[in-house]
Amino acid sequence: MIAEGRVAINGQVLTTPATVLTSLHGVTVDGEPVAAAAPARLFRFHKPAGLLTTERDPAGRPTIYSRLPKGLPRLMPVGRLDLATEGLLLMTTDGELKRQLELPATGVERSYRARAYGQVSQEQLEELMLGVEIEGIRYGSINANLERRTGANVWIELTLTEGKNREVRRVLEHLGLKVSRLIRTRYGPFELGDMPVAAVDEIRQHDLIVFRKALTGPGGGKAASNLQLSGKSKAVDADPEEVPSAPATALPANRAERRKVGAQISEPEAYKPARPQRPKAEKKGPEKFGVAQRRRHQAAAERQANPAAFGEGQGDRHRAKRGATPDAAAKSPRPPRQDSPGRPLQQKGKPFNKPAPARHAQHDDDAGPLLDRPKRAFRPNDRRPGTPAGPRPPAGKGGPAKRGPRK
Repeated sequence: MIAEGRVAINGQVLTTPATVLTSLHGVTVDGEPVAAAAPARLFRFHKPAGLLTTERDPAGRPTIYSRLPKGLPRLMPVGRLDLATEGLLLMTTDGELKRQLELPATGVERSYRARAYGQVSQEQLEELMLGVEIEGIRYGSINANLERRTGANVWIELTLTEGKNREVRRVLEHLGLKVSRLIRTRYGPFELGDMPVAAVDEIRQHDLIVFRKALTGPGGGKAASNLQLSGKSKAVDADPEEVPSAPATALPANRAERRKVGAQISEPEAYKPARPQRPKAEKKGPEKFGVAQRRRHQAAAERQANPAAFGEGQGDRHRAKRGATPDAAAKSPRPPRQDSPGRPLQQKGKPFNKPAPARHAQHDDDAGPLLDRPKRAFRPNDRRPGTPAGPRPPAGKGGPAKRGPRK
């Protein structure tokens, strides 16, 4: 484009690509001004184990881009995570920000949690603060702390600033440990937290601007890594799966016919299968009823619809048939049945000929805690419970003996 003379700056055609631009103001291509660069965007991705941090793999293995939702801009991973490593992976749209975060000279901290098999002491881990050389490769300072022991395994938390290839695994293998799980929990001030696996969200633009200013200010990457950001992020939802639409069919012109096919509401409703209609006897009761009330309601409806199936009115016919016999009046009454000789049968159940007792019996208030009947004033001529029948003795004579103390 430059050789063809299509690029110009402030109206002058650019003849060499060795030109430093501080901004895109005044730059034109084919006479059209170049739009300003879009602001950098930063995303968090919880990488699961078993994905490659690359755009494509010749062997056909799954990559991180196969798990990202559609609709995202072109993203570049900040650093790399191994196939078996999981955790936080930052992705950005700005190549300059990507390089700035990856350089060891920047000093941006990365934190990991490793589960390893073997025995190690805190003193051995503290020696890593001075750095270590393994097979001719020098690794910088690593802040390692023994988190806890679970049987033969140990959990170790490590914080480093270089991020060389397989650095954590090689350093722990140098100490005689075998790493079985490795999780990146933090990159700079951005933490993994309780983010679900394979989830993606975007860092707020305000937090990203604050981080980049701290990164270029005094203190560099260490000061930027210790920032206390808001922690809020914009969730990125996966695109819903496309559902094939139903084929278009001509709807009946008659309204009654459209109701039969279920198209009286809208056209898509016509493709839904017709809902089977319940018989009237099986129709459920009101929704306010419970299970027992609904069953009683259904049984009453069935009994009303088909009384013969439930024997309605058969007892009256049988009783009338028995009373219509000519010798019914000549029959003698049946003798009462007895359980044993000389012992009359005890009547069971509630007798029908016995009058029901009064609901509110008239008793004195001193007879007991009668809370469910009305009270009346005690009369002087009333007898208290427990006194013998007959004429009452004069006052002070013949009454119950007073009980004194035992001798």
